[in-house]
This record gives sequence, structure tokens and C-alpha cells, in this order.
Amino acid sequence: MKRALVTGITGQDGSYLAEFLLERDYEVHGLVRRSSLLNRSRIDHLHDNPRLHLHYGDLTDGVSLVNLVRMVEPQEVYNLGAMSHVKVSFEMPDYTASTNAIGTLRLLEAIHAARLECRFYQASTSEMFGSTPPPQNEESKFHPRSPYGASKLQAHWVTVNYREAYGLFGVSGILFNHESPRRGENFVTRKITKAVAAIEAGLTDHVELGNLEAVRDWGYAPEYVEGMWRMLQADEPTDYVLATGVGHTVRDFCEAAFAHAGLDWRDHVKHNESFERPAEVDALIGDASKAEAELGWKAGTHALDLARLMVDADREDVARLLGEG
Repeated sequence: MKRALVTGITGQDGSYLAEFLLERDYEVHGLVRRSSLLNRSRIDHLHDNPRLHLHYGDLTDGVSLVNLVRMVEPQEVYNLGAMSHVKVSFEMPDYTASTNAIGTLRLLEAIHAARLECRFYQASTSEMFGSTPPPQNEESKFHPRSPYGASKLQAHWVTVNYREAYGLFGVSGILFNHESPRRGENFVTRKITKAVAAIEAGLTDHVELGNLEAVRDWGYAPEYVEGMWRMLQADEPTDYVLATGVGHTVRDFCEAAFAHAGLDWRDHVKHNESFERPAEVDALIGDASKAEAELGWKAGTHALDLARLMVDADREDVARLLGEG
């Protein structure tokens, strides 16, 4: 039985990855930050699985990482934990860097110090490309436009460094935007689909958004976690872009989500400039041909279908809440 350690297991990607690994008979150990509130709703349905083990720790606490790595002795480590909201990273740059950049370094050093033979996955991001024109692939220039993107770029390069310096099987998955009904409610896609369901139910009449012209390559998160796993099953470690290869504006996503409920988005969307970033990333569209050729991975769900899928899930949530009320 393989043992995997997953940081960020309570997040969108972490919860899907935990499901994926448990289905393949892994023993899964998840890092959970201590909080006064239990924020484990995405993995509550896995609670009774005897092969799932949760441990308190934090990427900002090197001691907890050293102790956990030595105790678990995982064959695979998936570093998904991060301060992942781009706009918030401008307001919390120090915490963002400590968690994303130095947190990755702490985890890598814990693995190295334990002389552990394992495979390491680093969750990199298309935000590292920033202002580089699309399409972006593994050879494209990095030019991050936020503290989040910059912190992830350091984490990306330190993973490369440990691979080259110490022979670690370390890979970085440069994932373009990937969404699902488990996406956090402060991310624009989920904010839109949740608003559609609420407006349709008469609970509100509008939603406030920032830049509607930003172009993103949106895929479906469960498909992307399979790509993560495939990277660690490869013969040699290298880095891969995962993306659909198709770009849409926030406006396009809005239109599809509202139209799915028979609504005109223009009647319900208000602009709020406070949601715009100090430095915008205009267009991110990925080229995942390397992943398709070497891993056999290809995105199957694209943005507009994803918008409809997420609206349906949020409709179910609203109906359940109203029924309980």
C-alpha cells in the first residue's frame, strides 16, 4: 500500500486528490491547519475511511513538517497547501510568501533532511506567467504580476533546485485555472455560479464583479488532480502544463452561467472596481501538448460546460438550504 502526504487536503484540489488516491488503495495523510473553526466540509464524506489520516501542522511551521515527514515516511508528497487568492495576496504579501514560497522550501528540506526516498509534486500555477502572451507552455517566460504569482515562482524554482542538486524526484504541475462546485466562494467562477442560484431563487438580485475582460483557461478540477498523479508515475521527473487550451473572458463565463438559468447577466452584474487587482493579468491560455504526449492527459471539460455544471450544483445547495429553512 502506497502512502501519500497531501498538504492543503481540505481545499478543492486536496479533497479531489484524496478521493482519487483512496480509490487507488493509497494510505492518505493530510496536513490540516489548526483553527478555531473546523473547515473540513470538502472531506467530511471521507471521514470514516480507515486509510485517511489527518494531522495538525502548517507550512509556516518547519518543526511540524519535519516531524510529520519522519512519522509518515510517504512515498509520494503532494504540496497543494497555499495562500491561493491572487487579490488577497496584495493585502497579505508577507504571509503569502511565508506560506507559498518558504513553506515549500521547509517541506523540501524536511524531506531532504530525513533522507526520504519519495516523489514530490509542487502545485505551480499559470499566474507565474503573468504578462507573458498566450499560449503559455513549459518553455514560456515567467513574469508574475502578483505576490501570489511571485511566491509560487520561488516555490517552482526551489523544486527544480532540489531535483537538480539532490536528485529528488520533484515535479511542478503548472496548472491553469481549474474549478468545480468545491471552489471557494471568493473565487470569481464560484462567486458567479453561486449568485446565479441565489438570484434565481429570489434571495438576491445582483452580484458585484471586477474585471470582466480578463481571459482565463478554465478546466475541471477532478481531471486536473489525475494529471498531478500521472506526473508522479512518470519514469523521469519534469514539469508539465495542464490546461484546456481554450480561453474565455469572465464575461463569457458570466453569460453562460446566467443563461443556464434563463437570465440575462447584464440585468444582474454590477461593476465594483475594488475587486480589480493592482496589476492585472490579461490573458492566460495554456498549451498542454507535452502532458498529452508524455502522460496521456487531456482536459475533457471546458469553461462553458463547467459554468453550467457549477450552476446546477449551487442550485442544489440553495434548494437544500431553503428546504431546511
